[in-house]
Amino acid sequence: MSGVFLAVLTRELRLALRQGGDSLMVVAFFVVTVVLFPFGVGPEAAVLERISAGVLWVTALLASMLSLDRLFQQDYEDGSLDLLVRSSAPLSAVVIAKVAAHWLTSALPLIAAAPLLAVLLQMRGDGFGVLMAAMALGTPSLSLIGAVGAALVLGARRGGVLVSLLILPLSVPILIFGVSAVDAAVMGLSYAAQLKVLAAILLVTLALCPFATALALRQAVE
Repeated sequence: MSGVFLAVLTRELRLALRQGGDSLMVVAFFVVTVVLFPFGVGPEAAVLERISAGVLWVTALLASMLSLDRLFQQDYEDGSLDLLVRSSAPLSAVVIAKVAAHWLTSALPLIAAAPLLAVLLQMRGDGFGVLMAAMALGTPSLSLIGAVGAALVLGARRGGVLVSLLILPLSVPILIFGVSAVDAAVMGLSYAAQLKVLAAILLVTLALCPFATALALRQAVE
């Protein structure tokens, strides 16, 4: 299983680095959208500070969904997904590898850019570390849930819209606890409970989503 995981992960990372457009689009959307908020709500530091955590999390959620509908699309169109499904390799390992590659190329750059954009939104320094920790725990869950949605709409028209409709309601708990952790840190309160909940959500999605995605992929190619 580890050999399959490493082989698929290496392949996906090479393809992502060769193309590069999807990752740049995700980061550009994240940066541009966050930068627009001070123009929309005004330059008052108190207002920006109050909404900073919510703006960063919501924008990161929307940015991470931009490339989800293409997570399995290329493999589906060129027939390689059919070979993967019918091979003896564990399909769940293939799913985890593709989700890991998506997270490394899409979500990880967002986590790196988040503190810089938090400065623009007047967030207090106490929230920077918690913001990155919460996003590091929450964004893999978003990718895992998104993989289930991408597999369910595989081959459908307007798959991107359908993926958004499927995964946005499931992403609400991650969004709530992610924003709550940052707000608690900024106010000097304990944020350990929120991070533990995010970690628990990650463990649950890691245990369930790869198998649900594999089942949906098998249904798509049959």
